[in-house]
Amino acid sequence: MAERKKIIIDTDPGIDDAMAIFLALQSPEVDVIGLTTVYGNVYTTLATRNALHLLEIAGRTDIPVAEGSHVTITKGTKLRIADFVHGTDGLGNQNFPPPKGKPIEQSAAEFLIEQASLYPGKITVVALGPLTNIALAIQSDSSFVENIGQIVLLGGAFSVNGNVNPAAEANIFGDPDAADLVFTSGADVLAIGLNVTHQVVLTDADRDKLAESSGKFAQYLCKILDVYFSYHHDAYSTKGLLGFPNLNPDEMFTIYNKGTS
Repeated sequence: MAERKKIIIDTDPGIDDAMAIFLALQSPEVDVIGLTTVYGNVYTTLATRNALHLLEIAGRTDIPVAEGSHVTITKGTKLRIADFVHGTDGLGNQNFPPPKGKPIEQSAAEFLIEQASLYPGKITVVALGPLTNIALAIQSDSSFVENIGQIVLLGGAFSVNGNVNPAAEANIFGDPDAADLVFTSGADVLAIGLNVTHQVVLTDADRDKLAESSGKFAQYLCKILDVYFSYHHDAYSTKGLLGFPNLNPDEMFTIYNKGTS
């Protein structure tokens, strides 16, 4: 069996990130060694709370959570927060009880630097929000770019319109200076843009199929999806959700159906 790829998910959960985190935790190909948090779908403090909560739901409280930056790389505090997409709590306005766990004392950038140094060339950072934490790691340690294996990011709009304005995608728009630093750092960067994510739609029928499952992940996701589906219906006039690159719905159902409700 091939060695599992070690990944750190830099995240701003967010309903979409909740789905991605559950998927990663159940995928045999990857070993999630940490979550780092950032603003975007919600403010950073709430992103940290949600990350801890999701790990508790998944039974993976062994995975550390490192809280990231609350401001942009240039110390900007006027942030674009997409709570109108994900709900005020970031998880569909379900108002789940606070998680029992706490973030580690290291900052997100410190954790990224440490792990890249411990496993040079072996760590993939999966960045699902603005790139502030990764940019801070690059700024703070000149060896980080050499030590990190790859940075796979959800960001950019290539040959399609943006989702913030006609030119800009939300994660890059959230901290364009950080994005510039990451893209020009010399690191191995793979960008998954809106042109890719819009090729796959999670339909209303797919959601109905998910609701029929007794799997604990499927049942949890069905609780939080109402707000997200409503936004996509209204904003894009789609009968489903945009944005699940290279994800076969049947494979997704197999993963989310695990466990019992």
